[in-house]
Amino acid sequence: MAAASLFHFTTCRPLSHSYNNTRQKQHLTKLQQLITIRGRGRGCGRDRRRSVAVGCSYKVVIEHQGQVTELEVEDDETILSKALDRGLSVPHDCKLGVCMTCPAKLISGAVDQSEGMLSDDVADKGYALLCASYPRSDCWVRTIPEEELLSLQLATAND
Repeated sequence: MAAASLFHFTTCRPLSHSYNNTRQKQHLTKLQQLITIRGRGRGCGRDRRRSVAVGCSYKVVIEHQGQVTELEVEDDETILSKALDRGLSVPHDCKLGVCMTCPAKLISGAVDQSEGMLSDDVADKGYALLCASYPRSDCWVRTIPEEELLSLQLATAND
């Protein structure tokens, strides 16, 4: 348990790699093996071979039905799940990134939506599915009608 005091799980900063002795390195290595950082390159964008980052959260502003709401979203939770937790009535269905019922336009910032089924062309234009969008920076998103996203997705399928 003494080694656990080396970690502070409330920060987004990487753990330091300046060790005083071999014993500290061994403890850190064991703890790093115990910490599971979910896939898709998460961990505040840090290279996991060099550092481990735990507990990152970002400010996400969501515009929905004329209302603007600010959310604090952890890097391992979707924008949709946090919006629903806060009581927003954001349209959704499958929560798997397949049905395209929770579309949004990314006004600013970055999200990881590698779990979703949007084509790269549509995602590159700044569109996202909130159920598959994990924040990678502070961001601003605006919900849009499902039809707007479907027309873009179908247009790229025909190309």
